[in-house]
Amino acid sequence: MSSADLDMLAAAVLETCRAAGLMVATAESCTGGLIAGALTEVAGSSDVVERGFVTYSDYAKQTLLGVPTSLFDTVGAVSKEVALAMAEGAMARSEAQLAVSVTGIAGPGGGTETKPVGLVHMAIAREGREIADFRDVFPGDRSDVRAATVVAALQRLRAAAVG
Repeated sequence: MSSADLDMLAAAVLETCRAAGLMVATAESCTGGLIAGALTEVAGSSDVVERGFVTYSDYAKQTLLGVPTSLFDTVGAVSKEVALAMAEGAMARSEAQLAVSVTGIAGPGGGTETKPVGLVHMAIAREGREIADFRDVFPGDRSDVRAATVVAALQRLRAAAVG
């Protein structure tokens, strides 16, 4: 996706959230703030983007988002359960009504047979609704995986704001 296309997608997310009266929070690990960055690249985004958490380490996920330590021992940082806990934490620790969380293995190392490079777990939380979770395996190098994750997150945020 080109930079201009990404800007248009981010603007569409913001407009959809604005129309629905929703503030957004992001909780990012493998993207390191790129989702919040894409949203805040658009002028006027401050009326929609409430805050972003960059929680790259397990410790940050625990202290900033309240992810239980036991999850890292039982299912690992790159898991559905951690993505769900990150989204819950972002909602609980912000004034947002809509949140996205991402945790994954961008590579080039760190992958295993059960958790390959490109694996991303994502969760979308919206106030008053059940949290939705997603599992994707994006192809390409580190940059490709991170870029695809940003696009998927923005598309899912927009869909959650409409629905």
